[in-house]
Amino acid sequence: MLQYLKKFSTNVDLAISAANCLQAVTEDNPELLSSFSSSAHQVLESVMLSSDTAMDYILLRTLVAGTGWNIKDTIPSNSLASTVNAMLKIFSESLAIDAGETIIQMKEAETQRLKLAAEAETEENMDDMTDKSILNEDAEMEETPKGKARRKNNVLDLLPSDKLELKQVTALLMAQQTALEIVVNMCSSEDPSDDEWEELSSSDESDLFMENSYDEGSGLLMSPLCLSAEVHAALLNYLVPKKILDKTAFPNSVAVDLCAHSPSWKPLIKKLNVVQCRALTCLHSILLVADVDCLGGSSALQSLSQHLSHLVFSQSVFPKDAEFLEAVTSALRALLQTMASKNISQCITPEQLITLCEAGIQCSNVSVRVNVVSILGIAGSVLAKVEDSAETLKMIGKFLLEVAVKDSSLVVAGEALDALFDVFADGKEAETAAVEIKLLPALKEFQPVFKMRIRKEGKKQYSTDQLCVLDNIKMNLRRFIAYQETLGKK
Repeated sequence: MLQYLKKFSTNVDLAISAANCLQAVTEDNPELLSSFSSSAHQVLESVMLSSDTAMDYILLRTLVAGTGWNIKDTIPSNSLASTVNAMLKIFSESLAIDAGETIIQMKEAETQRLKLAAEAETEENMDDMTDKSILNEDAEMEETPKGKARRKNNVLDLLPSDKLELKQVTALLMAQQTALEIVVNMCSSEDPSDDEWEELSSSDESDLFMENSYDEGSGLLMSPLCLSAEVHAALLNYLVPKKILDKTAFPNSVAVDLCAHSPSWKPLIKKLNVVQCRALTCLHSILLVADVDCLGGSSALQSLSQHLSHLVFSQSVFPKDAEFLEAVTSALRALLQTMASKNISQCITPEQLITLCEAGIQCSNVSVRVNVVSILGIAGSVLAKVEDSAETLKMIGKFLLEVAVKDSSLVVAGEALDALFDVFADGKEAETAAVEIKLLPALKEFQPVFKMRIRKEGKKQYSTDQLCVLDNIKMNLRRFIAYQETLGKK
């Protein structure tokens, strides 16, 4: 495949196909790493350093950068920082392009090109009709218009195909989706070993890096405690988190409307939505590995909370797409957990949360249901510390109890129980609400049912890890009931 990559300057389509294959086969394939020689790295580097700004070349560089990340363990240590820097530069350039505006421009370009082609064809047809109407007895004179006609046909043959602009936009969206997926992988990589951290923390370069770990205006930033210095520095240098946040917005409505009215462009709507979902997933990954200060502080998190709320509640109809709901609720869950752990006030009202949960719990996607239940638990645990919150806690408690008892998935039921433990762990407001919704008798009645469900459904439907979590919840349920009984005796 590397031999086809070498031809990228003369046959970019072939190179893209090779890069797609190469990225796929190198992902989670350590056995293949030994086959990457220095010459192979040079081929990848030559592609990554290319400067053509066409969309298909942006896609090619993004795919090759993804391959580079997959084989990062084969990169010499003295070259790793510069290579990672080159990767993030490519991702940043890809994500910086406004796909909606590009669609609008490309659609207009296609319209103009097809109009000119149609006019040229009409003119040619008129010339042919004129030629046929003229009777010329001179054989030499007859060949001249034929020659002209042939030359016109040759020019038309060289015109781009009808799908040229569509192909470019598709390449851009594929590049952006790929870039976002690779950044998720970067955030999800295994943590460095203790030795690596000792080496990092003892270096002068690390001290300088820590001093410059926040750059005002760069948006969400990464914690050096969770990412390698190379990735962290490159993310900051190219403002990648800010560009990821921009991609979480809904697609440009004008671009969507243009695509909707063109059968060949209509599939781009799905691709635009996929990019948004990948950006939300990427944001979720960033929130999981980020420190609050590196995220921009309390105000930045509150702004992000408002942004995510807008995504959920700004539509006239509550979103039903499972992929979008999973992505946005995952990001919201991680954000609210971070804010709660640092006592940062949340901008989402209890009424909005209940609306979100009532809609989300109807989703067939288990991850969405787990997320909304967890979100409600996080919000409830914060509210339990607020005066005069008993009525809201009652509403939350009733909802979580119903989910625990009625949901078809043990994973969701277990998450609902966990959320109940968090909400009603302590505090006067929580105690009052628990008594009024009869939480203790409800849990005592449900306890044997939950045990039986784990015993009957567990091994057939759930993984070992899931069963381990469910067993812990079962044990915590017993302890929580005992705790509630103690409160009742006071």
